[in-house]
Amino acid sequence: MATHNALKKRDILHYQQELFSANKRAVAPKKNSLANKLDQNDRAFHDWYRFVLSFPPHLVRDYIARFSLTPGQTLLDPFCGTGTTLVEAKKQGIHTIGIEANPVAHFASSVKVNWQVDSGKFLEHAEIIAEKAERKITRHSGGFLRRLPEETEKLLLKESISPIPLHKSLILLDEIRACCEEPFSSHEMIALSKALVFSISNLHFGPEVGVRRVKKQDASVIEYWMEEIRAIASDINNQSPSTAISVVYNADAREMAGVLKPNSIDAVFTSPPYPNEKDYTRTTRLESVLLGYLNNKDDLRRLKKGLLRSNTRNVYKGDTDDAWVSHHQEIQSIANTIENRRIELNKTSGFEKMYGRVTKLYFGGMARHFADLRQFLKPGASLGYVVGDQASYLRVMIKTGELLAEIAESLGYEVVGIDLFRTRFATATKRDMREEVVILKWPG
Repeated sequence: MATHNALKKRDILHYQQELFSANKRAVAPKKNSLANKLDQNDRAFHDWYRFVLSFPPHLVRDYIARFSLTPGQTLLDPFCGTGTTLVEAKKQGIHTIGIEANPVAHFASSVKVNWQVDSGKFLEHAEIIAEKAERKITRHSGGFLRRLPEETEKLLLKESISPIPLHKSLILLDEIRACCEEPFSSHEMIALSKALVFSISNLHFGPEVGVRRVKKQDASVIEYWMEEIRAIASDINNQSPSTAISVVYNADAREMAGVLKPNSIDAVFTSPPYPNEKDYTRTTRLESVLLGYLNNKDDLRRLKKGLLRSNTRNVYKGDTDDAWVSHHQEIQSIANTIENRRIELNKTSGFEKMYGRVTKLYFGGMARHFADLRQFLKPGASLGYVVGDQASYLRVMIKTGELLAEIAESLGYEVVGIDLFRTRFATATKRDMREEVVILKWPG
């Protein structure tokens, strides 16, 4: 990919420093302590289930206004995660399309934009399930504990859920499936996913997913689940009807021809993975396993192969996305710097040897995404990409936003600017790292 027409560094710095000062509709960054928080008033629908590091609804609102989107237009989130963009746009009557490769996140997004549920009947249905499950749990008290198949259990983070809470959760899951009645069942499953991660299991997020030192030997599984059920019912009951259409596809954002129509997208707002060592499949591993999306190592491998290459845990021998940036001098230089530092520090593990390669694969994958996306955008479409600078690979700085802006411009996009969303302190480098919104426009 040629880079002679890429943005000059001084232009990038100008964009960052000005932050659209000439535009009265520019979005002002919030205080860092508040920038990524979920406000109490935003918990409806968003809090049914969400990634801990999801960007906040207020950021979506800011850019819906910035892009002057109105009801009836279509907003795409090609890395939609657990649906923050989709939910917030639906609230404003804007049609949305989400694309998500992780099946449990795709499921969560699909449920969170489905408000066509009778909240009263939903609550009644869940209460029947709760009573049946509670009776079975009581009957099995002190006896044989339900477990996952050995091959499936090996996929879980060790001790991520204790035997008794797992036993109770499996009984509840059986009852949800036995009493299956759509659209209630999907909402009952998402309530279980939320309860599993935040109330029933031993997981904690800080921000990496891990297992608590003090384990929960027991948990009030049915009670926690019903708390989430009641929250969902309340949100649906209190929400005004929306005529906006929301569709979510389980697909790869690097290949969208099978799910999108040409010249159909008015705007894009999204947050792709960052180039780092975060294995995003670990964040959703517990619920992915219990809901049946992952049953063995082959399932996990297929999932990882469908994801943008952003960490060494999902790099494979046949990957070729790096060819898209083979002529991008700075990305090649960063990869070489990482490799040279690895050799200098005598880092010899298999994953460390792939640090340079995954950097190239990440930006190559994003180049594929930008190239594929062009055919689906209407002329004048606005795009916002929330990304963060990284130094995960042996403390070599990767200016993610700047590099993605250069790649996008080389593929025909106009770079409008780069907004500072927030900074976050990186303990490894003792530096504030920028999280930014790269603003693009497709001229058509």
